[in-house]
Amino acid sequence: MMLSSESTKILLETIKRLIRRGAMSNLRKIINKTHAADLALIFRLLTPREQKLIFDLMERTEQKAELFREVEHEHLVNVIEDMPPEKIVEILHVMPRDDVADILEKFDKEQTRYILELMREEDSAKVKGLLRYDTKTAGGIMSPDFIALTENATAKEAIASLQRENIEMAFYLYVVDDDMHLVGVISLRQLVLVPPETKLKEIMSTDIVSVQTSMDQEDVAKIVARYNLLAVPVVDENNKLVGIVTVDDVIDIIREEATEDILKMAGAGEEFVAGPYSVLKSIRKRIPWLFASWIGGIIASYVIKHFQHDLNKLVYLAAFMPIIMGMGGNVGNQSSTIVVRGLATGRLNVKQFWQIISTELSTGFVLGFIYGTLLGMFANFQYEIWALGLVVGLGMVCSMTLAAAVGSFLPLIFMRFHVDPAVATGPFVSTATDVLSMVLYFNIAKMLIF
Repeated sequence: MMLSSESTKILLETIKRLIRRGAMSNLRKIINKTHAADLALIFRLLTPREQKLIFDLMERTEQKAELFREVEHEHLVNVIEDMPPEKIVEILHVMPRDDVADILEKFDKEQTRYILELMREEDSAKVKGLLRYDTKTAGGIMSPDFIALTENATAKEAIASLQRENIEMAFYLYVVDDDMHLVGVISLRQLVLVPPETKLKEIMSTDIVSVQTSMDQEDVAKIVARYNLLAVPVVDENNKLVGIVTVDDVIDIIREEATEDILKMAGAGEEFVAGPYSVLKSIRKRIPWLFASWIGGIIASYVIKHFQHDLNKLVYLAAFMPIIMGMGGNVGNQSSTIVVRGLATGRLNVKQFWQIISTELSTGFVLGFIYGTLLGMFANFQYEIWALGLVVGLGMVCSMTLAAAVGSFLPLIFMRFHVDPAVATGPFVSTATDVLSMVLYFNIAKMLIF
């Protein structure tokens, strides 16, 4: 059972208290009864000495293997830095080979080479095969363990094969020809519902959804989600079956990609997903995007200076500048977030360009009309100048309408020119919205008041 946040806090406090008291017997009992995923959650809050102590008190190799899969790289390195390579290999042997490859990717090349030499030949060969692929592709995240039989095999033989093989997640059975080309797929439900002597070619589906080894992991996740699959086969450029990507890996991908997109939109960069959080890294990643916003602010100041003479005639205009810029910025960010996320998940695409623009433009206009009317009524009530109320109301309408258009337009343009919209959209939307809002606001005032 997964621990709640309150239970996790209690577990952390209990472990720390038992360590302080030196109550190793009680600590061992608690650690070996706790799921490794829950232990991994509190690992980052422990000192290096406490981390090593907890790891050493684990009795089951399977629990250690699960911890290997869950903890962050820096904590894993701390735990195993003094471990004999033979002990590391012992733990890796009970792990799925794709997870072993993921872990070895984090080690230096010399350490990886030595560990691979100590592993069983079959395991070592399959892990080496996975390490050849980019970690962000289908080949890099696939598992090389799957069940594949020829189309002349019977249902009885297929079930016997499933019983013999130790497969991590045997959701489907794949049918191949003599050269390992993928020709069909059968679900386990189909397999157990037919007579034992039925040949696989009679029940297999030839309408196969598969991915190539070079496909980006985010696209793999989209395919699995679109077709509601529990696993998707991975083939090479010759359509030979080389592995499968299971739904548990897809969940990790979706979480990782969503986190990356959010961090990119914040100007923080995807390195924050895996790496330790630090002040220097935070400063280095944010400076370029904040500089873009700073430039926008400078341009906005020149716009205000250009209209300074008019502003001096009616200083009341300045009172409404923050709310007009702020509301426009909020709508622009909302629109860009909707479009960027829609593009990332495949719910939207560049071919819907005018439909997306018109939808967001209409939304921005309606919202601008509502809040512009309210702001205009407030300005008129506060200063008893009907023209001022009309100016700020129209300024709000124009600002929010334009912001919605810009917020939806820029991500689509960036995507069309193969620029990651999650990275580039945020600063440019804010900058463009602020500058254009002020230009429109003062020009409306100039037309209706001065």
